[in-house]
Amino acid sequence: MDVSTHDAGIFRGTEFIEQLRRLCEYTANRYVLYGDAAYPISEFLLKLYPQTTADVDAMNFNRSMSAVRQAVDWGFEKVVREWAFVDFHKNLKVMKQDVPNIYKVACLLANCHSCLYGSQISQFFNVHPPTLQQYLQL
Repeated sequence: MDVSTHDAGIFRGTEFIEQLRRLCEYTANRYVLYGDAAYPISEFLLKLYPQTTADVDAMNFNRSMSAVRQAVDWGFEKVVREWAFVDFHKNLKVMKQDVPNIYKVACLLANCHSCLYGSQISQFFNVHPPTLQQYLQL
């Protein structure tokens, strides 16, 4: 896999939207994903309105979603900051290591860290993270 491939290109090669569609069939919750302009818009994937849109509601949507997207980026940054071994470009070898599971463990550990110490995301949304016992369902 070319490391320069954009997330949207990788996303197109998955069945994630179909899995999300099936999940929504069996639950009252309505889930959607949010992507940047490179992603294909669909029933389950939203993206910003074009900057040329003069509609006030569209601009308000863009502004609020941009703030949320920044918070999501903080989550990814925390994983790499706290667990440097998952910095793909510097350390991970796609065909030689179990990259998906290594990253999942790093995410689990980063979430545990957030439960114990809070995070930039919990501060941004003014919420308290669950306790470690709640998160791990102990």
